Amino acid sequence: MALNACCRLTRCVLRVVENRNGAVRALASRCLYQHVGVRTDLWTRRFSSADQPAVSVTYEQVKKLLVVRTGVVIDVREPWELREYGSIPGSINVPLGQLSAALQLKPEEFKEKYGGEMPSNGESLVFTCLAGVRSQKALEAAQSLGYSNVQHYPGGWQDWAKHEILQAKV
Repeated sequence: MALNACCRLTRCVLRVVENRNGAVRALASRCLYQHVGVRTDLWTRRFSSADQPAVSVTYEQVKKLLVVRTGVVIDVREPWELREYGSIPGSINVPLGQLSAALQLKPEEFKEKYGGEMPSNGESLVFTCLAGVRSQKALEAAQSLGYSNVQHYPGGWQDWAKHEILQAKV
């Protein structure tokens, strides 16, 4: 019987970890409470997807953020990629492998090493890369360090370049 309860608990926890959809979290919470007696309603309420700001931004939103300077855009590609393909003007390059350490530096150290202002915890922070995979990982890393207003640009450099080329032709 204990083994059976343990297996049910494992399935419930895996549902929570695998899927961030609010409905699945609620289902897993009920499962944990029914089979093990663990109350997770406070946890699910705290991390409800309805409470979270949108984590993805569009080309237009990134462009506006850079023009109005209401946040920081960090490109997490490697420096050679920026040299070879190009970069979003006004973005700061912090390679993904250095990101966690970089976001824990003192602001003056960050500026010296990366050439831009270090974002504060509440400031709007947008991550970008080539096509959105690494920027999603960067978003998760920043959130784990306590950054609350974090988003990523899933289109990345490919989408930016496409829009910029189309605008240049007009």
